[in-house]
Formats: sequence, C-alpha cells, structure tokens
Amino acid sequence: MCGIVGLFIKRPALEARLGALLAPMLVEMSERGPDSAGIAIYRDPVAEGNTKLTVLATQLAAGESYDWRALTAALRAAFGGIAALAEYDNHAVIRLPAPAADCVAWFNREHPELLLTSSGGVIETFKDVGLPAAVLARYGIAGMGGSHALGHTRMATESAVTIAGSHPFSTGDDLCLVHNGSLSNHNDLRRSLQRRGVQFRTENDSEVAAGYLGWRLREGDSLKQALEHGIRDMDGFYTFAVGSRDGFAVLRDPIGCKPAVMAETDDWVAMSSEFRAIATLPGADDARIWEPEPGVIYNWERG
Repeated sequence: MCGIVGLFIKRPALEARLGALLAPMLVEMSERGPDSAGIAIYRDPVAEGNTKLTVLATQLAAGESYDWRALTAALRAAFGGIAALAEYDNHAVIRLPAPAADCVAWFNREHPELLLTSSGGVIETFKDVGLPAAVLARYGIAGMGGSHALGHTRMATESAVTIAGSHPFSTGDDLCLVHNGSLSNHNDLRRSLQRRGVQFRTENDSEVAAGYLGWRLREGDSLKQALEHGIRDMDGFYTFAVGSRDGFAVLRDPIGCKPAVMAETDDWVAMSSEFRAIATLPGADDARIWEPEPGVIYNWERG
C-alpha cells in the first residue's frame, strides 16, 4: 500500500504556489506509506541544448556531507566552466551546457557513487526515507514554484527501505513515474528491457514500469501511446501517475484494483489515492470529482 498525488496547475498565477499546494496533499498520504517519500517537480526550464540533472548521495554516514564543492570544480573542468550546482542537503540540482545523454554518461562513468534521480530540461526529483512531512521540510518543497508535480509515499513490500528504492523513478528525459500497486511480470519485463539496453539501479518493480515507458518514448511513442502499449505489456494491479515535460497522465489497470480519485477546476487538475489529499486544495469543494475508469488514460498537457 502506497500513496500517490499529482497536481497540474492550469492558471499561471498559481504556479508560484505549486510546492505549497502539493505538500499538504502528500502529508495526507502518510498513513499509506510511512517509510519513505519523494517528489518530482517541474520548474525553471534550462535553455535549449542545456541539461538539468538531480543527483543524490546515498552512501553518507550519519552527520557526513558530500563534497559538492569538489564536484562543482570537476563539472566546470569537464563542461567548459559554465556548470551551476544548487545544494539541497544530500541532493544537488545541476545545470550543464551539454546534451542530457552526454551528462548522464559522464556521471555514470566518473561518479558512480551518486544516484542520478532525474535528467532533462525541467524536472527536479527529491526522495528520502522518513515520513513525508520530514522529507518535504528537508528539501524545502513548500517554497518551490512550478507547473506540475508528482509525489509518492511508500510502504515497502517488495524490497528494502532505501532511498534508491523510493519513488519517483525517472528513466528518460523529464519523465517520471509514481506507482501504487505491484506488477506480476516485472522480472520478465526487466530482462526484456535489459536486452534492449535499459539499465536498472534497484529491484523495485516500479522502476521497471518507468523503464518500460522510457523505452517506448525513445521508440517514438507519445506518452499516451506508451501507456496504451503498457496496458498490453504490463500485468498486475496498479495506479500510475506519470509526469512529462509538458504535463502528466494517470492510468489504472484494466481491473481497477488500486484506488484513485481525480478532480478538476479552472485552476488545477489533481489526482490522489484518496480524496482527503485533494480536499486540501483551494476550490476543492467546487471541483468536478470522479474516479478514473479502469484501463482509461487521462492526460493533461501545456497548451
């Protein structure tokens, strides 16, 4: 049992409050997953041809800090002296004047001790063990603006409680997934994707689902087409919320075993595992509220 939330801002004037609106939604899901939490937030796009990455130092001893200053110097030497790094405790958001594939390859080669949690032009991803309120406070999520965001609070059932195993999982540029449920064919799917060059860092079945969608997008699918293929290829009970550069999508499995609720106003679109998270939003009393149909893809995009 896990809790997921998503919020897509429709009225630009509300974008500055995205983090402040998302934070109480995720806190309401604490009882569904008290061991870890994570947030993917879409904000502050980089210039065309540049890349934004979020990296996580996962192997720190108690009280230890990662040497971000040394990493900054190495990045400036490797990428022409224009690298920018913003510290968020054990995470860092890095902007580099190079394509995403080059940046990711450099990190995998030069700094395997760092977990790359997301890459692209807009996305920033933060995750940690602990209750949602503590994770949100640690990284200052409530003070962040942006266009849309996803959140997840986890109750680990298929793997150990680790930061790396926490959601969201990002396996493509500006793509991320949060998941409530379990896949029954994730081992077969993992092996099939590995033969196609997809790499995995954890044993979490949700990372397999994210890896599948990332592969389909690289094959030329739109997000909706990738999810349509997923209905055919991924077996199990699940609710997915998937973020992309321009919006987000929601999909329940064809049986509809796992809970989900959605709501929409002129200002925002929201989804959650339970309505009490949506009830924290301004205007929730007047929203159009519905339960997403099994096997139906719901998606919203900029423009």
